[in-house]
Amino acid sequence: MRFLIKPLMALILMGTLTACGSVPTATRSAMPDDTLLGSTLPPDVRIDSFTVNVPRSLKVNERNLYYPIGDIVWRGEPRGDRYAQVKAMFEAGLRDAAPRVDGVRPVRLDVQVTRFHSLSEKARYTVGGVHDIDFRYRLVDVNTGLPLGPSKMVNADLNGLGGQTAMEAEGRGETQKVRIIAHLSRVITEELTVPGGHVTANLGLLQAINEF
Repeated sequence: MRFLIKPLMALILMGTLTACGSVPTATRSAMPDDTLLGSTLPPDVRIDSFTVNVPRSLKVNERNLYYPIGDIVWRGEPRGDRYAQVKAMFEAGLRDAAPRVDGVRPVRLDVQVTRFHSLSEKARYTVGGVHDIDFRYRLVDVNTGLPLGPSKMVNADLNGLGGQTAMEAEGRGETQKVRIIAHLSRVITEELTVPGGHVTANLGLLQAINEF
């Protein structure tokens, strides 16, 4: 019965809160090398290349509900291959981040997406919510081919605009896709340049339910 708890909680919140949104459940997956080498200081690296993997085992949900259950919920582009669309957004964010990660040691950055739950149409055009984005990354030394630093899970949640605020942002060219790519770029840059890496924003109760 546990799988019913989060949907029921979300339905209750929709009826009692004035600001809520998409509250998903996740299927987590890990990279083949899940070894945590452990460090709080970012290595002195530059991004020489990168790979992005969006596993086909992640579940896509296209239903227009306030609370669509699934790992991938993405409505910021026409319906199509959601795995490819998510991958393209990560790649764009990585390309944007690369010039700002300008250390000495060349590395390959391997990214595996474990969750990309954006907003349904209902949430987008009414109450908004949280873009719930999780991924794992590792660094590989280009010269030795060996892993460098930790293989790390990152939570990159972003506030999801709704209603009139969302429409005004769209009018300025700040689409969901534009905002998410810029956010991913910031997250990657912080992970590789700031001690301790990216710190997830506190986005309230809905974000906390996502971690239940």
